[in-house]
Amino acid sequence: MADHHHLQLGTNIILEGHQEEAAVMPKLITVLSSLLQRVAESNDLSQRFHPQKISVFHGLTRPTISIHSYLERIFKYANCSPSCFVVAYVYLDRFAQKQTSLPINSFNVHRLLITSVLVSAKFMDDVYYNNAFYAKVGGISTTEMNLLEVDFLFALGFQLNVTPAAFYTYCSYLQREMFLQSPLQLEEPLNVGRQLKQYHCCFSEDECAHQKQLAV
Repeated sequence: MADHHHLQLGTNIILEGHQEEAAVMPKLITVLSSLLQRVAESNDLSQRFHPQKISVFHGLTRPTISIHSYLERIFKYANCSPSCFVVAYVYLDRFAQKQTSLPINSFNVHRLLITSVLVSAKFMDDVYYNNAFYAKVGGISTTEMNLLEVDFLFALGFQLNVTPAAFYTYCSYLQREMFLQSPLQLEEPLNVGRQLKQYHCCFSEDECAHQKQLAV
């Protein structure tokens, strides 16, 4: 009974913050795409001098859709919580830290994005679309989506937990990036993580310092 009351309370909090969270999403998508674009372009240049490994996330050519448009597409159709996009960024940062021989570049960033959001949604949300749906959103086959998910999980060492402290550290970093991009437009704090603190994080993981591997 207590669990049911806790769930109902959390649901009410989430619903109350839905409009506020939805309002911040365009800014969040812009800052995330900008960060990833800078990282991809930087690693594209490095690739000329330091050959990089090819992985299942690499496409034969650069996708024609921009990172920003791709993120907008994911947000429009995946219907996952705004917090998922912050956690997806956390996962991408962990990927960059753990897989130093597989830097994020223009050939793999789109597949890494759709996979990180998929994994984040499964970890964060009680209700989420299946891999076949995400494959359609991402413009790949279901078989490839399944393969990308497994490879991504192994690349992270199955370390999916994000502590509230780590989550808000990343939020603060993204907030600063938003302010640097649009100092006159950012009036409200980045507030997309109410449900994260209540449901999805344990407090045993020591990850309070953002190493900013995805910052350039």
